[in-house]
Amino acid sequence: MVSSPSEASSSDQPASPNPLAPSAPVSIVPGLWRRMACWLYEGMLLFAVVFVSGWLFSTLGQMRDAMDSRRHLLQAFLFVVFGVYFVWFWTKGQTLAMKTWNIRIVDIHGQPASQRRALARYLLSWVWFLPPLAAIAPFKLSGGESTVLIFGWVAVWAVLARFHPDRQFWHDAWAGTRLITSKPMSRR
Repeated sequence: MVSSPSEASSSDQPASPNPLAPSAPVSIVPGLWRRMACWLYEGMLLFAVVFVSGWLFSTLGQMRDAMDSRRHLLQAFLFVVFGVYFVWFWTKGQTLAMKTWNIRIVDIHGQPASQRRALARYLLSWVWFLPPLAAIAPFKLSGGESTVLIFGWVAVWAVLARFHPDRQFWHDAWAGTRLITSKPMSRR
């Protein structure tokens, strides 16, 4: 999708200072399309994380099929694996997808995110998926209906960033973090 020049320029304007932290540095907020492209790329990378983690869990647990009674334990395990993955990378400043799309995560003062903030962001980021999943569960929706509901909610949640004063995602505001434009950080 191609954005109009006015939309592209308005989404990459410097962010206004956060009223809660007047000393926060003014940074370039990545545009919504770039953040969503990063989000989709992150999903593709997470496929490998799910594959390896799920394989290890099912092999070590000798699971024979997807309907094994321990599948909820597998889901909880993957939730923890995702948490470790994101918290570790976010405290370093960038995931691989964020490096590719020149996006970095910082706290509201422009400092690297602490483990506590990264964990809060991880838990709050489930707002991307929990509302539609909660709506799907009692109604036994088909795969197609579930897909439309999930992607519809993701689109709504992404557009709601337009209503944040700094055009940040709301889970970032709640966690005290921000996404800013940044070149990939060098290896240390």
